[in-house]
Amino acid sequence: MPTLHDQVQSRRTFAIISHPDAGKTTLTEKLLLFGGAIRDAGTVKARKTGKYATSDWMEIEKQRGISVTSSVMQFDYNDFRVNILDTPGHQDFSEDTYRTLMAVDSAVMVVDSAKGIEDQTMKLFKVCRMRGIPIFTFINKMDRQGKEPLELLAELEEVLGIETYPMNWPIGMGKDFVGIYDRFNNRIEQFKSEDETNRFLPLNEEGELEIEHELQESPLYEQTLEEIMLLSEAGNQFSEEKIANGTLSPVFFGSALTTFGVQTFLDAYLQFAPAPQARMSTSGEVDPESEDFSGFIFKIQANMNPKHRDRIAFLRICSGKFERGMSVNLSRTGKPINLSSSTQFLADDRNTVNEAVSGDIIGLYDTGNYQIGDTITTSKEMYQFERLPQFTPELFVRVTAKNVMKQKHFHKGIHQLVQEGAIQLFKTVRMEEYLLGAVGQLQFEVFEHRMRNEYNVEVLMERIGSKVTRWVEADKVDENLHSSRSILVKDRYDKYVFLFENDFALRWFEDKNPDIELYNPMDIK
Repeated sequence: MPTLHDQVQSRRTFAIISHPDAGKTTLTEKLLLFGGAIRDAGTVKARKTGKYATSDWMEIEKQRGISVTSSVMQFDYNDFRVNILDTPGHQDFSEDTYRTLMAVDSAVMVVDSAKGIEDQTMKLFKVCRMRGIPIFTFINKMDRQGKEPLELLAELEEVLGIETYPMNWPIGMGKDFVGIYDRFNNRIEQFKSEDETNRFLPLNEEGELEIEHELQESPLYEQTLEEIMLLSEAGNQFSEEKIANGTLSPVFFGSALTTFGVQTFLDAYLQFAPAPQARMSTSGEVDPESEDFSGFIFKIQANMNPKHRDRIAFLRICSGKFERGMSVNLSRTGKPINLSSSTQFLADDRNTVNEAVSGDIIGLYDTGNYQIGDTITTSKEMYQFERLPQFTPELFVRVTAKNVMKQKHFHKGIHQLVQEGAIQLFKTVRMEEYLLGAVGQLQFEVFEHRMRNEYNVEVLMERIGSKVTRWVEADKVDENLHSSRSILVKDRYDKYVFLFENDFALRWFEDKNPDIELYNPMDIK
């Protein structure tokens, strides 16, 4: 029977991050394929074939061909248990992605070889650097024409401010893509080989082909040897320590769509990625191998099974061992909760889980007990893990039910979807109208789509534009301060909030009302 130490050390939990269309979800599918979790990998853009990505389970994702919610998947491979969190690449869903990055021990950054580093990749990368998360880079689509590999490396180092170490190197690209020169395994992996036994060609101690092969006659082979020599002489040194602290990124080249280079990447990733790490809490570091069970809720998802109208709270286990039926304390309320209904995921396919350990992601059926950021633990000490990021909404709409006879469904749907944390709900203090706030327009479109498809409610949304949002540090506020330039509302926790027309309106209000303390939750560390 494996010990808790053995089980924890076998866990690898990572998020895949990238700009939209870089191939992130396709890479996730291929990793699942190697883990035996699926038999046939789908791709995101599969509307014509009807074969969709396993990680894209929501109806709108299948229609649009994009990922708009973080998916959680688990599989076993070579004595490791791997937890993958596939994140949405679209910037309107960055809040979901930021929270997901709080729940992992490492990140895999997927870069399109033709486009290089894009804005959204840069933002997500900065979050990883801020947290010191080890970052592994997979440069995708080498079977298409793209930027020169040396240019991509320079871009990674200059734009992201991180050292790189190419674990392998492409031989050609696009139509001339032959394969990869595998520095780490001292071999050449052929892109197209007649049979599996000939796929890998061994290299000698000088780094050249051991056996005679037609590849030696190609100018691409000579060029690759020159570039490898340049990397060895002028490039960064390999350092496990720098990988662990997130200052050096191992770089892999390949093609997720054709599965080329994916297994080579996976094998190396599992060797160098960290097992579950200690996490900071209000009472100090929590050791992942501690006997006391603990974890935090980083995501809540309604209607993963629309037939049952269920709600799942995603829990990252931080210490100890989970056993189904155990009793834990919810730190926010101090109340005990029995964890009798729990599940593990392959996207929307779920199995009841009886045991799990640090590093694992499990789902808890939620009847309204949990909030994003909640800590649960068996420890007598009611500590809290680090606060999860919450973005201040910038765009607002007024929302009503198209059919007044659907009010019951409307209220149920709006309250359940708001608890997921992607959109925020406000009520005007006088008319009690519902306002929704979000960081991006696409959030409203997803909300409208889900209300129609999951709650059978058509909604009317009236844009009221962008606002500067500030909470009020007071239990009571003079409601006469409400105006068209400073709309007074309450959030879903009944706290007063002002929605200012612009920064000028905010400053004018502060000058006129110096006794009223305004704050932005994002500014509180």
